[in-house]
Amino acid sequence: MFTVRKATDRGRTRLDWLDSYHSFSFGEYYDPKHHNFRSLRVINDDLVAGGAGFGMHPHRDMEIITYMVSGELAHKDSLGSGDTIRPGDVQYMSAGTGLLHSEFNSSKNEPAKLLQIWLMPDRKGYSPRYGQKTFPASGDGWDVLVSPDGRDGSLGIRQDAVLLRAKWTKSMSLTHTFAPGRAGWLQVVSGEVNVADNALSAGDALMIEDEPGMTLSATAGAEVLLFDLG
Repeated sequence: MFTVRKATDRGRTRLDWLDSYHSFSFGEYYDPKHHNFRSLRVINDDLVAGGAGFGMHPHRDMEIITYMVSGELAHKDSLGSGDTIRPGDVQYMSAGTGLLHSEFNSSKNEPAKLLQIWLMPDRKGYSPRYGQKTFPASGDGWDVLVSPDGRDGSLGIRQDAVLLRAKWTKSMSLTHTFAPGRAGWLQVVSGEVNVADNALSAGDALMIEDEPGMTLSATAGAEVLLFDLG
């Protein structure tokens, strides 16, 4: 079964420094029909104004992934990590028993665009940890960004979830197979893609359940994230 979640149907938080769209219930936005999808709890599509950002704040018992689309973010946390996150970078924090972190737009003038992603861990009480890596796009297949076993050089996560990315340099089709009992969430970052006669644009998502696989057709410049979830 393929179910579309249109970008225009998401929740929204708009501040003078932040424009954020929420795929799932978050903050003051509550939607009982879209509270989570399996272990996937948050996908916030954030645009952060120049010189602004998220001050030091706490997290606990959550697997947090930041995927940069454009611009840069300066990161600091209570583990002593301090990095700049750029397009093509994936940042991972396992909040575990608790940590503090902040993220600010490195530019004073240009906005920064990112996807803030949270997954529930497979259990509570882990020790916090941090990771960050740059993933060049293959251009003709899936890039494994995050996985429970760190396969293919991906970042290891404490959940039965695999995060894949595809970026198309030309119009082409790409397939993905789901093992029995697994489900998928496809998030369109940019461009136009089509799955099972569902036309999707930037910000749209597709929930995939009880399907053995899928085929995506995309135009040049399209970019998607695919969560393969246990």
